[in-house]
Amino acid sequence: MSSAADTATPDAGVPARGSLRALLPALSGHRAMTVRTCAAALLEQGSLVALVTLAAHTVGTAVIEGHAPSAATVTALAALVLVRALTTWREMDLSHDLAYRVLAALRVRVFDGLARSAPARVAGRRSGDLAATAMADVEALEFFYAHTTAQLLAAGTVFTGGATLLATVEPWLLTAVLPVAALLAAAPFADARGRAARGSRTRTAVAGLSADTVETVDGLRELLAFGALAERRRRLAERGRQVGRAQRAEATWEAVAAAVRDLLIVVAVLGVVAAAAQSVTAGRLHGAWAPAATALALAVLGPVAESARSLSQAVALRAAAARVGAAVAAPALAPPPAAPRSLPPGPLGVRLHRVRFGYGGGPVLDGVELTVRAGQTLALVGASGAGKSTCAHLLARFWDPSEGAVQLIPADGEPVDVREVSDDELRRAVALVGQETPLFHGTLAENLRLAAPEADDDLLTETVRLCGVDRIAPLDTPVGERGSSLSGGQRARIALARALLARPRVLVLDESTAHLDNAGDARLAAALKKGDRTTVVIAHRRATIRRADRIAVLEAGRIAEEGTWEELTGRPGSALNRSLAHIPS
Repeated sequence: MSSAADTATPDAGVPARGSLRALLPALSGHRAMTVRTCAAALLEQGSLVALVTLAAHTVGTAVIEGHAPSAATVTALAALVLVRALTTWREMDLSHDLAYRVLAALRVRVFDGLARSAPARVAGRRSGDLAATAMADVEALEFFYAHTTAQLLAAGTVFTGGATLLATVEPWLLTAVLPVAALLAAAPFADARGRAARGSRTRTAVAGLSADTVETVDGLRELLAFGALAERRRRLAERGRQVGRAQRAEATWEAVAAAVRDLLIVVAVLGVVAAAAQSVTAGRLHGAWAPAATALALAVLGPVAESARSLSQAVALRAAAARVGAAVAAPALAPPPAAPRSLPPGPLGVRLHRVRFGYGGGPVLDGVELTVRAGQTLALVGASGAGKSTCAHLLARFWDPSEGAVQLIPADGEPVDVREVSDDELRRAVALVGQETPLFHGTLAENLRLAAPEADDDLLTETVRLCGVDRIAPLDTPVGERGSSLSGGQRARIALARALLARPRVLVLDESTAHLDNAGDARLAAALKKGDRTTVVIAHRRATIRRADRIAVLEAGRIAEEGTWEELTGRPGSALNRSLAHIPS
C-alpha cells in the first residue's frame, strides 16, 4: 500500500522513498484490532459483491424465465442487506478506532523523539513548524491508517475470489475486467512522484503558515508597539494563499485522476456487456445468468477503483509521513548507558576533562580542562561565543563531548562520567537554569513543582521565601502562558526557585540572573550560599563574578586562566581584565 510512495526518486521536492512503509510497524501494537478491521473490510466488500450479484441473478431469472424470486432468495437478499449495513458500520468504527489509537501512540513517539534529540534538532526550528509535525502531520496520517491498509488487503482478496469465479463461469468476461483492473491498480504508481511532490508542497506550506501564526500570536504586543501588524497580516495572508494554491493543485490533479478512473469503469462496463452478450449468443452463458455474471464482473472492479483512489491520496501523504518518521526515529544525542552507575550520596564536584566539542564546524571547545570542587561556586567568564553555554549544556548532558569526559566528583570515590549515569538520576543531581526559562500555563505553584512534584509544602514555602518569589504573587496565581504576565526578573526568580526545589547537588546558572537588578541579584546570591551544592555561574555582571569562590576565563575554546578575583584582577593583562573591559561596572 505504501509502495506507491516508494517508486519516486527522492529530490529536493519529493520526500524519501519508503516514508509510508516505515510507519506500518506502528500497527504492530494493535494486531488484534488490525485483524478485526481487515476481517470487517473483507466482509463489507464481499457482502456487497454477493448482494449485487444475487440481485442481478434474481432480476435476470424473473425477466427471462418469468419466475418470481423464492422465499429463500428474498431471505438471502435481506440478510445480505443487513450484513452489508452492519459490516459497513463495523468496518468504519474499527478502522477509525484503530487509526486514532495509532495516532495517539505516534504523537507520544514524536514528542519522545524531539525530546530525545533536543536541543540540536529543535534548535533553529520554529515552534509552529514543530507543532505542525506533532499535530497536523500526525493527524493527516489518519487517512492512511483508517482508509488504506485494511481496505487494500480486502480489495485484493475480493478481486482474486471474484476473478476466480468469473473464470469458472465465463472466462471471456475476464478479458474485459483484467485490463481495466490492471490500469486502475497502476494509475497511482504512474503519478507517484508528482503526487508526492504536490503533497510535500502542501505540507511545507501548512507548516510555514503554522510557524508564522504562532510567531505572530507570541509577538503580538511587539507588532502592535512597532506598527508592524499590517505587514504581518499581509505575510499571513500570503502564507494562506500559498496553502490554498498547493491544496488546489492537489485537488485538481485528484479530480483528473477520478475522471480517469470513472472513464476506465465505463470502458469496463461496455466491455463486460459486450462480452456477456457475445457469450449468450454463442450459447456459453445462459440468459438468466448473464446479468449476474455482468454484475459480478463490475462489482469486483468497485473495490479496485476505490483502492486506487485511496492509494493515490496516500501517496500525497508521503511528506507528512517523512516528517513524522524523522521525528520518531531521531537519534539520541545522549544515549542512555547500557549499565548505569549510581551516584554516591553527598556533595558532588564537576570536572571537564580534555573536552572537545563542536556543532558541525570547527571546535567550540578545544581541550577544556576545568575542575570545580564540591560545594564551590565557580564563575565562568568569556566573550560571547567563547563556549560558556556549551559547557553548561555538556554539564547537563544535552550533548556528549566528541572527546574527553564530563565527570561528577564525589567527596569520596572515583569520578563518574555523566554518560554512565541514568537520565533520571542525572536530572536529580544536576540542574540547569538558562537565561530564558519558559513557564507553563498554570499556577505559580504548579510551575514550581514541575521540577519536584513530591516536594512538601514546607520545602516549597522555604524555597519561595529564599528566592523572593513570595513577593511576586500568591502561589495559586495563574502565571499565563510562557509567563507572559510576569517580568523578566520575576520569571528568573521562579526559574531559580523551581531548580532549587529539586535540591540538586550541582546547579548550573547560564546567565539566569541577567534580568535581575543589583539588589535582586545580591539576594539570590545569598540564597545560593545556603547548602553545600556546587554552583557554576555563567555571568556578565561584575558583582556576580566577584562573589564566586573561583573564576575561570574561557578563550578560544580553552581555559585561559583560573583563580580568585583578587589573583586575576591583580595580574596585568590577565584574560579576566580583558573580559571585564566589556562588562559594565
